[in-house]
Parts: sequence; C-alpha cells; structure tokens
Amino acid sequence: MKVFVFLSLAVIAANAWPTSEKKPLKVMDMPKQSIEGRITNGYPAYEGKVPYIVGLSFDGGWWCGGSIIGNNWVITAAHCINDGSGVTIYYGASFRHEAQFTHWVGGNDQIRHPHVNDQLNNDIALIRTPHVDFWHLVNKVELPSFNDRYNSYNGWWAVASGWGHTSDNSGMHNYLNCVDVQIISNDDCRNIYGGGYITDNTICINTSGGKSTCNGDSGGPLVTHDGSRLVGITSFGHWAGCTVGEPAGFTRVSGYLDWIRDNTGISY
Repeated sequence: MKVFVFLSLAVIAANAWPTSEKKPLKVMDMPKQSIEGRITNGYPAYEGKVPYIVGLSFDGGWWCGGSIIGNNWVITAAHCINDGSGVTIYYGASFRHEAQFTHWVGGNDQIRHPHVNDQLNNDIALIRTPHVDFWHLVNKVELPSFNDRYNSYNGWWAVASGWGHTSDNSGMHNYLNCVDVQIISNDDCRNIYGGGYITDNTICINTSGGKSTCNGDSGGPLVTHDGSRLVGITSFGHWAGCTVGEPAGFTRVSGYLDWIRDNTGISY
C-alpha cells in the first residue's frame, strides 16, 4: 500500500456525508469510493518489509495502525485514542490477527498530545508498552533527527503501510499492504484543505491513481525510502473518499521531536 493506514471505528458509506461538509476527515471516518477498504492500490508486503508497524485493536472495537519507536514505545494518531480504552498491540503480523505476539496496554499508558483539536492539529499520541526485544520481524523505525526538523521533504518518496481491502471486489483483505507515495508541498495541500488544517506540522502526499491510505489506516507510518525515517503519522484524507486523487494528510513527526523526547527519552 502506498500511503497511510486508517482503520475505521465504523465503516461509513460515501453518501452518509453531506456534500456541504467540506472538511478533511480522520482516515478512520472516510467514506469509501470505488475501492473498499484501507490502503488502496498498493502491494502486499513481504514478511519483514515493515517490521516497525503494529496493529492496534482498541477495546471499543476500532482498529488503527502504529509504529514501534523504542523497546517500550509505540507512536500513533491522537484521534485513535479515545476514552481511556485499553488496546491490544499486534507485533510482527503479516495477517492482521496473526501476530508474532501481542501486548495489552491500559488507558493510563496512552499519552495524547495535550493540544490536539478538531482540525486535527497535533494529531499524535504515544503508547507505553511492555519491553519488546527487536529482531528481523519486530523492530523499531528511526525518527527524524533534530537536524531534520526544518526539512520539508518535498518531492521525497515514502512508503505507507497497513491492513485492509485492496480492490473493488476483493472483500476484506487481512494481509499487510504497502504503497509508495510522493510527498508534496504544504502549499499545494493548503490549496485543498485551507490553513486551519494544514500547518507547519502537517505533511501531505500525492494520491494520484488512487494510491492512498483509507479506513483503518489511522495512526500508521509514513517512512522515507531514503534513510528509512518515520516522517508522518496517518491522519486525514479528502471528504469525497480515499481514491479521488486528492492529497492525504499526516502529522509531521519532525515537528514533535521535543515532545517525543520529553515523554520517552528518545531522540536522534
């Protein structure tokens, strides 16, 4: 799959959203278009391709993605964290519920950014986990360094990953998929969504050809091809659906390096 991963709290039909409501939607809430599901028009991930991705199954019944950033830490989207629900973390899974192992984490170990708002600014959260040993199927992804905090990444290629449907008639596809996408400028993204949603701490991708993240991919990783750094967390998409070719939005990880360091001790 070539973009981000959104798992839906609930599957919402495209006609459930009034056309007058022209605002970005959390990936988990996006209407589906011709392609039902999550990562759209991507490709199956071979075992161990993205060892840093985890599946997050919340007690309330919704699914998100996340990324391992340390032996005791997973990072995801703030909009995935809701009402202190516990979460089962699936590590090293190719098929969504066939993990190498799982951990359950209570609400007290989930840290939402204190300034997340309805415009999906600061859409980032951390989950403190039991200790995880790393190997080729379960491993961390590196964060950007402090020297990269002013890198726009415009034009860079990246990979997004997640679980879900892959075509119009595939039915539910539980196998992990990836999609390769190109990062675009915030100005181009702002032309679609406006400055309230697109801030310096947003990063956007080109979804031409319907290559994007979709329902169920929220919180999942966007990782650069060059250097394999986690630069984005799947956050929102276009109100018209996952495959309309409009930009998809992520939380820009380099904008939160101080906050991540202060809560986890992790920095580069």
